[in-house]
Amino acid sequence: MHAKRGLMSPASSSDPEGSDLRLLDLRELVRHCTSGDQLAMLALVERFRGQVFGLCYRMLGQRQDAEDAAQETFVRVLKNLHRWDSARDFEPWLLAIAGNRCRTALSSRKRRPMGEAMLELVADDTPDHQAGRDLGEEVQRALVGVRDEYRQAFVLFHEQELSYADIAAAMEVPLGTIKTWVHRARKELIVELRRRGVVSGAPADSSPQSKAESQANAESQAQSPLECSRHEVPRV
Repeated sequence: MHAKRGLMSPASSSDPEGSDLRLLDLRELVRHCTSGDQLAMLALVERFRGQVFGLCYRMLGQRQDAEDAAQETFVRVLKNLHRWDSARDFEPWLLAIAGNRCRTALSSRKRRPMGEAMLELVADDTPDHQAGRDLGEEVQRALVGVRDEYRQAFVLFHEQELSYADIAAAMEVPLGTIKTWVHRARKELIVELRRRGVVSGAPADSSPQSKAESQANAESQAQSPLECSRHEVPRV
């Protein structure tokens, strides 16, 4: 546990060797990591710590759980760096591991006693009511109710700004499935935000997708993905 905390601690900027490692090309940095260079490992973690924590927090909604998932992600990544295909982008591979850790955490959370979960929610609640009214906070709360795989695809697309193709490769599902998941996540999110009075408009129909809607989604996927533009959803 102590080792994992160390991974998430910022590397010292006073170490000249560590500073040089942070400037290395990613593939060269990974090569140093796989050769057992601990400073290189810390530099790799520092480079991606913010992205990984951001994804974990969006998926889990609780800071402590997000920190734990981020730590577990980097432990797993460093242990399996030799399996990364250097011909492919690193970020989708990394973020897919983070997403899988979050989904595991969510499954464990569902099996925990209700009283324990409620205690954590109360402990995490801050008295800053102004911040609680911010749109970013409302979006985060609404995301908690979105199905796990929809949420992961949504966060990778909107928050991490990965392409549909990169997300499909990372999550190992067809491209069309990713587009559908992002669309459904957006729909569920907007329905919840409307229900809570955060955004205006009548609540959308939350009934199972009709044949006509399925056809419309298929047509939108065959065209430009503007319907799922990142700018239609608040960046948080």
